[in-house]
Amino acid sequence: MSESTTVLTEIIHSRRSVRKYDQSAPFDHQAVTRSLELAILSPNSSNMQLWEFHRVVSEDKREQLARHCMGQNAAKTANELVAFVVTPHKWKGRAEMNAATIRGAFEGREDATAKRALKYYEKLIPFVYNNDRFGILGLGRKILSNILGFNKPMVREVSKADVRVCLHKSSSLAAMTFMTAMRAEGYDTCPMEGFDSKRAKALLGLHKDAEITMIVSCGKRAEDGIYSERHRVANDEVIISH
Repeated sequence: MSESTTVLTEIIHSRRSVRKYDQSAPFDHQAVTRSLELAILSPNSSNMQLWEFHRVVSEDKREQLARHCMGQNAAKTANELVAFVVTPHKWKGRAEMNAATIRGAFEGREDATAKRALKYYEKLIPFVYNNDRFGILGLGRKILSNILGFNKPMVREVSKADVRVCLHKSSSLAAMTFMTAMRAEGYDTCPMEGFDSKRAKALLGLHKDAEITMIVSCGKRAEDGIYSERHRVANDEVIISH
């Protein structure tokens, strides 16, 4: 095992969902900055980067958001709260950004690979991400996908709900990168799904179509900050070879 693998293993094993932080311990907010800059490098669907990371630093807003997190100790005692947010309404701009990058990367080329890459962002992404309020377009795509899938392999997750799931998966990957980076900085985190999404969105001033994936609290763990020993189901129940 290499030295870098050993370090990563130690970080993964030491990361826990901390439910109570030591409010008397010093906290470097720049560690959050550095960790979010690493989170931005996380893998995400089609490199669309349809996410935002909202830092809640001020005491007043932290207290308000902690109440919206159902008064959890992990929120009330945190030095900072970070909301991981998906932004489906920004898809057009991100598709154009990626298409421009592809044009630059394949400038002067007319081969099949270059054409396919450009078509992906100029045709396929708009086809999948263009949704109406009621999801009717997505239903049409779903039907078309199933018809085409009779004769060849086909992506089936093309509805509005499927796109929503896709975005939250990308946001979750960023959150995991962030929490791992914070542990490497010597700090602790807790991902929280228990919150009043309507009130939290209003507090953060989010776009009406934006959604919060999770809210991650940050701080130094208190002595009683971890409620129990870590336990997991047996590896052979979840690691399956084919």
